[in-house]
Amino acid sequence: MSRGFFLTFEGLDGSGKSTQLRRLAAHLEAQGLRITVTRQPGGTRIGDRIRALLLDSRTERLDAMAELGLMFSDRAQCLGEVIRPALGAGRIVLCDRYTDSTEAYQGGGRQLGSEPVLRMHQVMCGGLDPDLTILLLADFDRSLARARRRNSRAAGNGKDEGRFEGENLPFHRRVFEKYQEIAAREPDRVVTIQGDRSIEQIHQQIVGLVKERLQDAAVSAGY
Repeated sequence: MSRGFFLTFEGLDGSGKSTQLRRLAAHLEAQGLRITVTRQPGGTRIGDRIRALLLDSRTERLDAMAELGLMFSDRAQCLGEVIRPALGAGRIVLCDRYTDSTEAYQGGGRQLGSEPVLRMHQVMCGGLDPDLTILLLADFDRSLARARRRNSRAAGNGKDEGRFEGENLPFHRRVFEKYQEIAAREPDRVVTIQGDRSIEQIHQQIVGLVKERLQDAAVSAGY
């Protein structure tokens, strides 16, 4: 195959997206499929430095447009260094967050709107969209509570990535609502998994969905 398959996971922190990505990666590898796993922000040495700045709660007075620019600088680096080469080699790329996160958090949460985010996506990412996005929208209050507990534990171990979780409830509600808006706008690409079910139940739903999409895209080795 000349091009791989680009799959992203989205959702509020605490929604379980990173757990589901890891479980899917293990499943696909067990099927003999070639995969590349990455994340945003991060995923490269430069990106990890940007991530540390963006997520550290000690980062203060960062202008919303500067934050937007840093997100896309990280993304451009990850695209050039990781994602495009992997897709060009015919691999399945699993990415924890992508432009939908920026539209939700900066466009919605920071109230910059979708238009500047989508314009930056065209310029900085060449308009590269995922083939499939899995959006986990678990219960809003439970997701936020889980994320804050997790980041509190991490901070106790010397790892501070709680800057966004420290924002107020209206901020997170705007993020949640922007995700819903994105899903309604792009129903063919974005598949929403709602509600709180067991990790295994959600995993099995994702496996079935991904298997179908990979077969449709002729990425079926191992199935």
